[in-house]
Amino acid sequence: MAYKLNYVEADDILNKLQNEYKIYAPTRKKDKGSFSDTDLITYGQVNSFAEIEFNEKTKYSPKDIVFPITQTLFYFNGDEYIEAEEDTDKVIVFLRPCEVNAFKRLDKIFLENGPEEDIYYKRLREKVKFAVIECTEGFDSCFCVSMGTNETDDYSIFLRISEDEVFCEVKDDSLTQVFVDQEEVEFTPEFIQENEVAVEVPALEDITTDLFESEIWKEYSKRCIGCGRCNMSCPTCSCWTMQDIAYKDNENLGERRRVWAGCHIDGYTEMAGGHDFRTNYGDRMRFKTMHKIYDFRKRFDIDMCVGCGRCEDVCPKYISFVGAIKKLNQAIKEGKADA
Repeated sequence: MAYKLNYVEADDILNKLQNEYKIYAPTRKKDKGSFSDTDLITYGQVNSFAEIEFNEKTKYSPKDIVFPITQTLFYFNGDEYIEAEEDTDKVIVFLRPCEVNAFKRLDKIFLENGPEEDIYYKRLREKVKFAVIECTEGFDSCFCVSMGTNETDDYSIFLRISEDEVFCEVKDDSLTQVFVDQEEVEFTPEFIQENEVAVEVPALEDITTDLFESEIWKEYSKRCIGCGRCNMSCPTCSCWTMQDIAYKDNENLGERRRVWAGCHIDGYTEMAGGHDFRTNYGDRMRFKTMHKIYDFRKRFDIDMCVGCGRCEDVCPKYISFVGAIKKLNQAIKEGKADA
C-alpha cells in the first residue's frame, strides 16, 4: 500500500510509531563538526520529521545500532558471571539503499560466518526495521551503482520526500495500522542509476597472489597515518577487540566489553608474546582493499564495500578507495601485458 502525506500528517505517523519503536535517522548537530563552525551530520534518535536531515550524507553509518561502538557482554565476579541485560527496544531506522545493503554485509559476518551466530548482534538486529529514503542522485563521493548496492527491496517503509509532501510505500503489515486514515496513491520507488564516480571491480580470477606484493601498495606506506577514520566511518567494517575492565575497588569484579577496532589502527595485529604483523601502513591498505573486493566476495559472492564513499570523505590524507581499486586494475592490466 502507498500513501501521500503532508508534513503534519507525517509527524503524526512518526508520533504513533514512537509508541512502539525508537526512531533513528540522519540528523544535523549544530557546530559539532570537525571544525568549530561546521555541523556534524550523523545518525541519532529523532522525534519529528523536522529533525531529519534528508539532503546531506552522514559522516558515520547507522551500524552502531546493531554493532555498538562499546558493548558490555557480561559482568564477572570471581568464578561467576552475569550476562548483560538485553536491550528490548525495537527500532525503525531511516536510511538509504546502500546502507540497507551494508546491514546485509554485517549479517554475513555476524550470522553466517561460521557454525555459530553472534547472539549479541542477532538480538539487536532482530529488533530493527528499515525505512528507506529514496535516493536518485547520490552524493559526490558515492559509487554505489558500481558496487551493485544502489537498490534494495528489503524495507518496511519506502519514502519519497518533496518540499511539502511525503510519499510512503508500506510493505510491513504490522505498520499499516498507523496509516489507515491516510490518502492512498499509486507510487513506485526509484533508485539512482548513475553516480558521478564509477569504478570497475576486478574479477576474482584476475586477482592473483602477485598483486599482494605489487608496488602499488608502497604509496600508502607514505601517505596513510593509521588513524582508522576509514574503519570507523565504514558501514561494513566489523572488526572488534575484547576488553576486560576490572573495577578499582575489587579487581575480581568487572565486565567484558566488545569494542570497535580496525585493520588500519596501530596495535590491532599485536599478538601474545609481543608479535605484530602488518605494521606497514601499505600492507594495511592492501589488506583492507583485498578484503572489501576479494576475500569477502570469494566467501559470500558479494563485495563487502557498498560504495558509500565515507572512507574518502573522512580521510585526512585524501586517500581514495576508488583510486586504490583503479590502481589494482592497472596492475592487472600491466601483468597481462607482460605475460
